[in-house]
Formats: sequence, C-alpha cells, structure tokens
Amino acid sequence: MTHILAIDQGTTSSRAIVFDGNMQPVASAQEEFTQHFPNSGWVEHEPADLWATVQSTCKAAMDQTGLGVDDIAAIGITNQRETTVIWDAETGAPLHNAIVWQDRRTAQMCERLRADGHGDQVTAITGLLLDPYFSATKVKWILDQHEGSRDRAKAGKLLFGTVDSFLIWHMTGRTAHVTDATNAARTMLYDIHKGAWSPEMCAMLDIPIEMLPEVRDCASDFGVTDLLGGETPIYGVAGDQQAATIGQACFEPGMLKSTYGTGCFALLNTGDAPVASNNRLLTTVAYQLNGKPTYALEGSIFIAGAVVQWLRDGLGIIANAAETQALADEGSGNVTLVPAFTGLGAPYWNPECRGATFGLTRDTGPADMARAALESVGFQTRDLWEAMRADWPDGGDAVLRVDGGLSANDWAMQFLSDVLGGPVDRPAGLETTALGAAWLAGMRAGIYPDMDGFAATWAREARFDPQMSEEDRETGYARWQRAVAATQAV
Repeated sequence: MTHILAIDQGTTSSRAIVFDGNMQPVASAQEEFTQHFPNSGWVEHEPADLWATVQSTCKAAMDQTGLGVDDIAAIGITNQRETTVIWDAETGAPLHNAIVWQDRRTAQMCERLRADGHGDQVTAITGLLLDPYFSATKVKWILDQHEGSRDRAKAGKLLFGTVDSFLIWHMTGRTAHVTDATNAARTMLYDIHKGAWSPEMCAMLDIPIEMLPEVRDCASDFGVTDLLGGETPIYGVAGDQQAATIGQACFEPGMLKSTYGTGCFALLNTGDAPVASNNRLLTTVAYQLNGKPTYALEGSIFIAGAVVQWLRDGLGIIANAAETQALADEGSGNVTLVPAFTGLGAPYWNPECRGATFGLTRDTGPADMARAALESVGFQTRDLWEAMRADWPDGGDAVLRVDGGLSANDWAMQFLSDVLGGPVDRPAGLETTALGAAWLAGMRAGIYPDMDGFAATWAREARFDPQMSEEDRETGYARWQRAVAATQAV
C-alpha cells in the first residue's frame, strides 16, 4: 500500500488524483457537471451528479495507473465548502438540489436576522458573518419549503451535510454520517470555541441538531469504502481552502496562502487562538489534528478566475485564459473593473451590488478589459491583505503563497506582487488542494511524513517581487477604492 487517492470535489467539476509514496501525482481524471440556475442569484447542483462524477473519476484515475485496491493505503477528500445537501437517511434521495456556496437566495433572510439583532451573536459563536454564503440559512430555506421535514429530521430520517458528508455517507454504504472540523466551521452552525455544534445557532434557525453529522479531526477514521473494489479507509478530510492551506504547508502562525480558482480565498494562520476580526474577515478553523484546532483569518472573494471565464464566455474577447497575459501587456491601465457579478465578498459583504466598469473611452478595447480583469484580482487581494494586517499586525511581513489555476498567469502574479508591495511565491506543484487531502490521509496511514517532514518538502517554482513604484501602487489602489465605493452606491 504505497499510494493515496485524493478526491477533489469542486464547484464545477470532480477530480481524482493518485499520489505515490513520494507525494507526487501519478494519474488524474476530471469531469465537469451541470450548473443549475433556477432563478437570478440561485445556483444549484444535482447531488447525484456529484456522487456519479466522483465514482467515474476515481475509476478513470485508477485505470490510468494499473494499480489495484491493495495499492491504495487510504483516501483523502477535499470539497467545495458551504454547499448544502439534505437527504433521506434510508433511501439517500435528496430533499432538494444541493444549494451551492455562491447562491444568494437567503439574502433577505440574513437581513431579517441582522435586523433582529443576531449579527453579533452569530460572529461570536461561529466566527462568521451573517451571509447567504454559509450553509445554515440554506438548510433553513430547504426545511421551510418542505412541510414536516423538521419532524423527519428530529426523528433521524433526514440528514444534513456539506459535500464531504454526502460523499462519505454514500462511500461507506450509507453508514457514516461524519464531517471534519474545517467543513463544520463553514456551516454557521458550529461553535469554533467549544468545538461542537451550537444549540443556540440551531435554535435561532429552527434546525434540528439531530440532522447534523459527527465532527472529527481532519486526519481521522471517516469509515471504510468499497469504492475501489475492496475495503479502503477514508483517513483525511478538509474543505478545499483549508486543504490548500495544508498543501502549502502553512503550519506556522503568520503564514499566508491565497488560492485563485473560481473565487479567491486567502487564509492567514493565527495559531491556537481564534482572532476576532474588526475588519469583516472570517475567523475559522485552518485545520484540526489530534483534537487541537489551529485557527485562521480568512478573506473570501467571490470572483477571481471567474472574471477570466467571463472575458471568454461572456464578452468573447479571448478564446482561452492564457491569452490574457499578452493582452494585459497592451492594456492602458486606465480601466477599472469591479467584478461584483454575485455581490462583493470580504471585506465588504454586499450581496446586492453588481459589477461595474469605470474609465471607458472610445479607445477602450479588449486589451484594456483583459488588463482590468486581471488587475481586479490583485486589487481584491489587497483589500483582504489590508484587513488582515489591521486585525493581526504580526502577519504584516508574511510572504504570500499562491495556488489555483490563475496563479499560473505570470502577469496576474506580478501585478499581485506590485499591488501588495511584497513577494509572492508560487510552489513547484500547483495541486496543493488535492495534496493537502492526500497528505492528511497518507500521514494517518503511516506512509507520509509528519507535519515538519511534510513542510520540508515544500518547494518554490517562482517568486514575484514588486517592480512598481510606491506612488503608482497607491495611486492605482486609490482608483480601485473609488470604483468599489461607486459600485456599492448604485
């Protein structure tokens, strides 16, 4: 048993990656699935699609290697966070489609709760802000739509879970209803100080606590699956951004990583004590090992790599993402794009505003739009960085470690370094999310090194140092801040 299978169940696709005993990927398979948009601001997945694509990609990745079930020591899982599934405890039939983390249907519900004075209580217990982003109001919404569902949940006939829980339940023959601390911490139902589900939050939202999964460490025994044709233990679970933090070996307080996928998620390790944010960041669990949580400050940006997809699919000005590098070099830098397509995340948390473009002239063309799109990612990260430095000054000199698809774009990473005024490190391997899940499983299985040994394997592929003058940096950032203020004023 010399290999680990990592399942990376994401927002738009499922992937399976086989890692060897040296933690190197040797095979992978990926499969997209349908996104459903039943109303404006609503985003759903069919739960059956999530399970089916996980099964098919695991088979495809294993087939590439020629390995058998006896070669796989354990399975690790990482998943899109906050996405919410409620299903029948006997049949597995979903009560409703999965409601995706991007979904904004509960914005008015959150406003009512805030108006009733619950905002501070939510933050004090969960470390989160009252926002449709998190699972809790999605759970309440689903239960509200189905008469008698709360009674069924109290009787143990309905189960709630984030995607990891849903997959594990199926993988273990419908026996294990479990999650890990990082996913639990994103539900807005978990007390991050007590390390347990919060009766107060459940009562606030009228969610039966009986329907919630058991919470375990990130490296733990999550059950045994016959997914590969024999018995294989599931030993590692972490939400995707926490898995990337682990994969980037950000194990020391002050270490910072930022993942650029559909959105952007920056996590700053703050050690064994949760740091309350005064700047509308989230206090969350970075990982939990041996019963001990390590905490982080997190900033979430809803649109990062998705702005490049918009250039391709919405405007049609590029055929593929790689074209943005050359185009951005030709751009004037006079156009500012605020990509609030689904509202603004941290530190603004404005779900109602929408995207806007400033500085358009008769000369504006595709190059200007491409540059503005890539700049928007850097500017949004600067917003998070400023908030993190204000909340936790000890992290002010951290080197930013980046990963995710957009981190391969040299132009975007150079601008990121320029606008932050600090170094940006890109690792030799960009599969940090899957690697984090694989390391958790492999470490518990005894075939991968401990935390210190794993951290020693981290290697840098490129460093980007700032080349922009401070005057240009601050002038550009001030222009961005004016644009964001104007966007929110509409």
